[in-house]
Amino acid sequence: MERRKVNRSKGASSDHTIVFTGVTTSKRCPIALRRIRNRDATTGKRYEFLINNFSLAVNTIAAIYKSPWQIELFFKWIKQNLKIKSFMGTSKNAVMTQI
Repeated sequence: MERRKVNRSKGASSDHTIVFTGVTTSKRCPIALRRIRNRDATTGKRYEFLINNFSLAVNTIAAIYKSPWQIELFFKWIKQNLKIKSFMGTSKNAVMTQI
């Protein structure tokens, strides 16, 4: 429906407003969505996001989705390298004490 200009120097490749037109998909999701394509500067991987937030910047949205993944990778590394099967608590203090 609409294209917005993006700053390609920061990794964004496109920012579009889309509407599903298929029979089933238009019934399941009748609202307009924002499709953002972004390239991660460190890995070079390309990501595509479908969201309903039209006010945030493309790079902000990419950072929001990247943060939880970095946390998951951190805990995966801890479990593999420190041989911890589970954590006794979820607070920062509990994790640091167990490590």
